[in-house]
Amino acid sequence: MKPKFLIAKLTLLCMFLVVSVMPVTADAAAKEKKSSHKQCLTPSVIELKDNLRKLWSDHVIWTKNYIVSAFANSEDKEKVLARLLQNQQEIGNVYKPYYGEAVGDKLAQLLREHILIAGKVVAAVLAGNQADLEKYNKEWYDNADDIAKFLSAQNPKYSYEQLKEMFHEHLELITDDVTARVKKDWDAEIVAFDKGLEHMIMFGDVLTEGIVKQFPDKFN
Repeated sequence: MKPKFLIAKLTLLCMFLVVSVMPVTADAAAKEKKSSHKQCLTPSVIELKDNLRKLWSDHVIWTKNYIVSAFANSEDKEKVLARLLQNQQEIGNVYKPYYGEAVGDKLAQLLREHILIAGKVVAAVLAGNQADLEKYNKEWYDNADDIAKFLSAQNPKYSYEQLKEMFHEHLELITDDVTARVKKDWDAEIVAFDKGLEHMIMFGDVLTEGIVKQFPDKFN
């Protein structure tokens, strides 16, 4: 084979290889970059995530404590309720640096209503009042929809349907917990509590993700 012909052939082969490999390499690099971005957790993101996880865990834990106190009609019932209501303000306060005082306080108000209605649902269960149970249960779900609607109105990164579905599941798991206590099915009660706690930690993560996406400059 003549040297000139061999050089020309090798040149064409190299050009073919470069053209074939470059798109794959570029695509892989893009995927790698995207993956790295998803895994990059700055201190400010971690702080927000930990904060919301703790507060929503407290929400479930103090709700559980109130249910136990209400069923036993124990002396600490009002103290536990006060601590539970404080938790709702603490959750609202997390939103203030991003959305302002009014939004944070409005969220806290909606969450306090969520708790107070839940108290009425529990009271109706204890009294065996089916009419009140249906009435307050409807108010409870309507309030959940209001919370989902309010949050999604503040942040376009939130899905109203997703938040609504997640909050409804939260109510269902509390109902499972209360129902199990009525039946004295302690195993089912423990399962309901564990599921409820896990669910609300996940809910906190969804809320964190929405805030980080809406305000990326605050989390560099």
